[in-house]
Amino acid sequence: PRLSSALYCRHARDAIAWYQQAFGFAVEIIVDDGDGGVAHSELRYGEALIMVAQPSADRDARFGVTGSAPGSAGGSNTQSLFLYVDDVDAHCAQARAAGARITYEPADSDHGPEHWCDRTYACVDPEGHLWWFSQRLRNRPGEPAP
Repeated sequence: PRLSSALYCRHARDAIAWYQQAFGFAVEIIVDDGDGGVAHSELRYGEALIMVAQPSADRDARFGVTGSAPGSAGGSNTQSLFLYVDDVDAHCAQARAAGARITYEPADSDHGPEHWCDRTYACVDPEGHLWWFSQRLRNRPGEPAP
């Protein structure tokens, strides 16, 4: 993919396992940081790719910016993740069963026949990241599915 998101997670190994169970991600690589943590990882869902790592002082110094998980930053999110799935209701049920905090129950978002129609839900993961999941119900006329 041309755009991938990187998430800082205080407990990266636990988060990776949770993303597999709750959202259906598959692990492609995990790079240990030498202290039992995760320096880098890549998880895939279809064509989507996310990277997960633990914040560290070494990383902050190397990149010149502090990395924080929302849970260690007062719960603030500076971004949310948005991913298309095949069955948003089943996905929501799976995420809920894994302990996701559902913040927006599955609902249709229809902007009229000249626009698309999606069914969407939102949740917060145990690290505090906000996720949106959507299922395309109708494309815009002449537009391919996402």
